[in-house]
Amino acid sequence: GIYQRNLETFEEEAFLDNGRTNSNCMNCHSFCQQEPDRMLFHQRSLHSGTYILTDGEVEKLSVAPNESFASLVYPYWHPTGRFVAFSTNDTKQDFHEADANRIEVYDSRSDIVIYDVERKTLFTSPLLASEEAWETFPTFSPDGRTLYFCSAEPQQMPEEYAEVRYNLLSLSFDPDTKTFGERLDTLVNAQEAGKSCHFPRVSPDGKRLLFTASGYGNFSIWHRDADLRMLDLQTGVIDTLDGVNSDNVESYHSWSSNGRWIVFATRRGDGLYTRPFLCHIAADGTAAKPFLLPQEEPDYYDRSLFSFNIPEFVKRPFLTDTHNLLRISKYGESRAVSLSR
Repeated sequence: GIYQRNLETFEEEAFLDNGRTNSNCMNCHSFCQQEPDRMLFHQRSLHSGTYILTDGEVEKLSVAPNESFASLVYPYWHPTGRFVAFSTNDTKQDFHEADANRIEVYDSRSDIVIYDVERKTLFTSPLLASEEAWETFPTFSPDGRTLYFCSAEPQQMPEEYAEVRYNLLSLSFDPDTKTFGERLDTLVNAQEAGKSCHFPRVSPDGKRLLFTASGYGNFSIWHRDADLRMLDLQTGVIDTLDGVNSDNVESYHSWSSNGRWIVFATRRGDGLYTRPFLCHIAADGTAAKPFLLPQEEPDYYDRSLFSFNIPEFVKRPFLTDTHNLLRISKYGESRAVSLSR
């Protein structure tokens, strides 16, 4: 399910849980500028599709059957709210017989597309949908004029899964003309760094970029060596955040609206379930010691069977007509979207 928690109290409620949607999977939620009036989420299996909620209105999207991809995932809103960047991934899952990472999730292809919320169409660039690379995890800069993403050279999968390493790249974007630049900038070279980059997120002031790094692959939530990294976008210096990371998984993360806090998911503790940790970031970028999100019952996490993933700060509580959302989810027709050609 998708839940929201008041950080000033212990008040928590479900936005939507799969007990009401025939036990399907829901994930990849995203808010525009951390405002609750505009968000989206993705459902898989039954009632599959991407659901965009704007000022109480619900739009259900699916990909047109003539496209080479089937779904839209890993979303990130443009700050204007007019565009959403998505990844289109052909994802597989395997299980290790004897490996500390347990589960291996990998892509056999992926590209990046942009959804125009007003025109209801998708568009992209040859630099974002190349046969020579797998592109994923798109993120817009706070001014909306740069797209950050991760890209790897294709490998033979699953035999060469441990050879896949994602670079961290950027590409200029003009929201007025819906055009991209002609040159990719490499911010972190994965081969030189010896690490694979995932899930970039830029601070609200545009000065720093938080990302996850692991030895290989792109699904860091199951990689024990996955750590957070902080890239200074002005100097190019990377902070390894030694005081923040643990000897287990650090993964999904987001910034607070004032850029002074981050929240992230980690498997520190029992090594099984991801828990939400908060960390203060000083004005100079120095990270304080992180702490576990408090719960009303001190032993809550000891007896909890829940994992907390994709935590995201929102400025105010999210309100929606759940009955209408469920009606559209189960019975509503989806809008099939295609790439503009």
